[in-house]
Amino acid sequence: MRRLITSRGLWLALLAAVAAAAVVVIARSRRGPVQREEVASDSFSIPTRGSVPTGGSVPTGGSVPTGGSVPTGGSVPAQSEKAQWPPAPILGTPTAADLQRYGAEKPSLFDRPEFTRFFERGEPREPLDDATRRRLTRWAVAGFAILMLALGTQVLESAVFSEPSSDVSWGPCLESTSDSGTACTFAGNEEEHGPDADYVSQQSAEREETQVRPDADCRPVGAEPRVRKIDAKVKGAVDRQWQRIEDWLKTNAPRSYRTLGKPGNAKTIAAAEAYMGMRFPDALRASLLRHDGAVYLKDTWPFGFLGNSNMSVREMRDTWRELCDIDSEEEGDGEFSDPRSEWWDGRMIPVDADGGGDHLVVDSARKDIGETDHEGSMNFTPGGVRIRSFYALLKTTADALEKGGSIGYWKPKVVDGGLN
Repeated sequence: MRRLITSRGLWLALLAAVAAAAVVVIARSRRGPVQREEVASDSFSIPTRGSVPTGGSVPTGGSVPTGGSVPTGGSVPAQSEKAQWPPAPILGTPTAADLQRYGAEKPSLFDRPEFTRFFERGEPREPLDDATRRRLTRWAVAGFAILMLALGTQVLESAVFSEPSSDVSWGPCLESTSDSGTACTFAGNEEEHGPDADYVSQQSAEREETQVRPDADCRPVGAEPRVRKIDAKVKGAVDRQWQRIEDWLKTNAPRSYRTLGKPGNAKTIAAAEAYMGMRFPDALRASLLRHDGAVYLKDTWPFGFLGNSNMSVREMRDTWRELCDIDSEEEGDGEFSDPRSEWWDGRMIPVDADGGGDHLVVDSARKDIGETDHEGSMNFTPGGVRIRSFYALLKTTADALEKGGSIGYWKPKVVDGGLN
């Protein structure tokens, strides 16, 4: 309603109308003749000044009323049939005068004749019963309370949330606010750029406090590619796990088996290591020599780990460069900063992709498996479990395929000859 009625005068008129309606409801609920009890009074005579009580009796004490006869002897005459004067009070029992004075219900404001005549039209109607009158009174009070609440809300809104005088809002020159309706502010120039000119200096101080620095891992020192020898035991273990995976895919998911990439090249791997400024774990290099990623086939998702698709060496290198270009800064306090607490760091090696911007990564320093979310987070429990090496990722995948198990919340499922 606030958006529909923008005039403050209309708001006040509406509130006044509601208040008048509440008064009318209360008045109509209270209208009706007041039932008063008829009080029967005992008949007794109250003598006026100068008169003598009926019957010729005079109270003792020697006082003589003016204008009357005084009986002699000072004796108290016998009590007459009428009430004696003044009437003798009885504790706890109201006298006729008390009933007449206090027993009748006093008329309220709404029962006064001049008030009820204003609302009567034609013949007077029957008065409302007590239950109806109480119910209408409660509704009127509730309406009045709502009216006061609305009025108070209107006053508070007008005092605190007053409308701006222009459509331009003042703020820092950030990408999220760089539209036509936002003016930029600069430190030390408040008169030209608005009342919040010190905002930028405050943000700069906060950046210095968190020490945002370029990510050195995303800017490696150039080196010549060098092919490194893989430990024979590691290569043999990796080949055995791949043999288990290949046999299962060939039997149960032939379409996914056909997506497996061709063997990789050791020189290509060495060139990617030199470009990214890191060493790939031996298990990852042995895996790439067995299958250099996976390829897309018609209506078939490439094979990968935890439902992702395996990337080739070149795809890994290009994805690493793209992620570093998106976030090439690191936050923290020097040597105490933790690159694993950010959504991306240059020491990570992307190995699998989900097609939506998220990746499985290998920490080149600690060798375990993590996953990075393009919306701003990274964790090292992919699928909800810890996977401590690339070899462990191969082995757990082979076990899940052969035993019909799962890796955390990922459970392999075959549909039309393809693995989902």
